[in-house]
Amino acid sequence: MRFDQVWFRYGRRAGWTLRAVDAVVPPGRTVVVLGRNGAGKSTLLQLAAGVLTPVRGTVRDRPPVVGWVPERFPADQPFTAGQYLQRMAALRGLRGPAEVERWLDRLKLTEHCGTRLADLSKGTAQKVGLAQALLVRPGLLVLDEPWEGLDSVARTLIPELVADVTAAGGAVLVSDHRGEIAGLPDAIRWQVTDGAVRPDDDAAPDHVVVEVAVRRSEADQTVTRLRADGHRVLGIRDPHADDTAGRAR
Repeated sequence: MRFDQVWFRYGRRAGWTLRAVDAVVPPGRTVVVLGRNGAGKSTLLQLAAGVLTPVRGTVRDRPPVVGWVPERFPADQPFTAGQYLQRMAALRGLRGPAEVERWLDRLKLTEHCGTRLADLSKGTAQKVGLAQALLVRPGLLVLDEPWEGLDSVARTLIPELVADVTAAGGAVLVSDHRGEIAGLPDAIRWQVTDGAVRPDDDAAPDHVVVEVAVRRSEADQTVTRLRADGHRVLGIRDPHADDTAGRAR
């Protein structure tokens, strides 16, 4: 998929949010969009997903199946989680409950199947948004800060889902201020600054990975502090939970 001299603004008299964007999202790759708040990251992602239309230029070669997950899932809808996913599956041309049940299980949503969307927590609603985007394997998966509201365990799913899409030849475009995807060794990094989109070549080649064990009760606070200090957190795992699962098997 290619942005071909794309310009965008939110009104005829408004300033340009994006200017002359000329960039390619290669198949089988992950592109991480970086930039300060208000730089235009979400606008770029919405243009990629087809939610917005360029004022000038065009988005070329968008795959026929696009999975789109906004920063905040629109939960104010008159469905339960299960009903919503069944309807989204029908819109995608799926018949039967198999794919819906698979994603309910993988994202630990089964117990929320009968809960109204409006009654879900932000993190659980976000997982419903992820599920609907992946019911049919997307040629392009667009994620706008997909970690918002997720707990530390659920956040580890995002790199797995991204890897599944790219391994099948799809492309992933993700806004990631947390640095959880930017640390992937093959990720392409774009920087959005003053309406321009440029390759981010600031990734240091001499990074090392340091594993740190902390008390479970201090995990979220430690992760927040590490990110505030400029470190990239590549993953979070619970060895005790892994051991328990292994014994159960």
